[in-house]
Amino acid sequence: MGFSTLALHCGTKDKSFGATLPPIYQVSAFSHESMEDLEMVFQGKSSGFAYTRIGNPTVAAFEQRINALEHGNGAVATSSGMAAITQQFLNILSSGDEIIASTGLYGGTIQLFSLLVNLGIKVHYVSDFSIKNLENIFETTANSDKIKAIFAETISNPSLQILDIKATANFAHSKNIPLIIDNTTATPYLVNPIDLGSDIVIHSSSKYINGSSDAVSGVIIDSCKFKWNFEKYPSLAKFKQFGIYANLVKLRKDTVASIGGCLSPLNAYLNTIGLETLSLRIEKICDNAYQLAKFLSQIHGIEVNYPLLDEDSSTRKILVKEQLKGKAGGILTLRAGSKKKAFKIINSLKIATIASNIGDIR
Repeated sequence: MGFSTLALHCGTKDKSFGATLPPIYQVSAFSHESMEDLEMVFQGKSSGFAYTRIGNPTVAAFEQRINALEHGNGAVATSSGMAAITQQFLNILSSGDEIIASTGLYGGTIQLFSLLVNLGIKVHYVSDFSIKNLENIFETTANSDKIKAIFAETISNPSLQILDIKATANFAHSKNIPLIIDNTTATPYLVNPIDLGSDIVIHSSSKYINGSSDAVSGVIIDSCKFKWNFEKYPSLAKFKQFGIYANLVKLRKDTVASIGGCLSPLNAYLNTIGLETLSLRIEKICDNAYQLAKFLSQIHGIEVNYPLLDEDSSTRKILVKEQLKGKAGGILTLRAGSKKKAFKIINSLKIATIASNIGDIR
């Protein structure tokens, strides 16, 4: 099936009444015929649901659909994009561990990483994700075995760097660590990072996936291809019997269940609806952004940053063509010379909504 067909038809179907969309199971708990049945569900020895913080049919339907679209082997939905990043890193890291991340990350993620530092987790920031710069970190780090993951965004927000996913994945795997990618700004419609070697993909599904600014949410998709070394990742050791599925199982059964950053059924339902029109919206959003970037670049005194405005020989533009179907996403940035001038431009908009979100059709 093509992307749009898959977005409409994959995932759990309602077998009771034939509803064309997953029903909203807006409940906290699920009843069972006996304590023995409930125990089996809690222990993961029987299919079913016990408590929505751990699992819910409406949430499961969304997880199955986004997992199919991202070509993963399992997904866990969360209460927000930040909850997804937080719970994924807490799932595999311990105090004393280190990670490598891009300096161009979304500001909220950098703020989160400052909290991880308080937990004894060090972050090495790289402005240019070249293999040379990544290798330099390993060479200059006192104990490079402590580096446990590489994290970056497909299209960084707001610097608009384009990650060479395949090259970065190959480098990460040469060091026996996973590549974790935030694919929020590109969406699975433009690229499937797992197909290019990424081990784990994260989304703030509040953005393009939802599309209407009516639900805050996040999701983690695991390729289940990375071979975890349980001595190197002792936080996963309890789940080593699951092998390559250890990260996914621990997320659902331990980390997300314990921290409680789960997705609500209603928000999962709204995201499922959003996925159905994702391909149409991204096509138009990318075209609008490109047309607007070209228009603004003709105005004296304004400096526009958008990958498709680069020279054809630029690495960024080449990666857009090779990885992102020739589309550079829906974000553009500009410099107007001062905050006052920038605010004046924004305040002069007649149609666009001024809001702290991306991906909203408004």
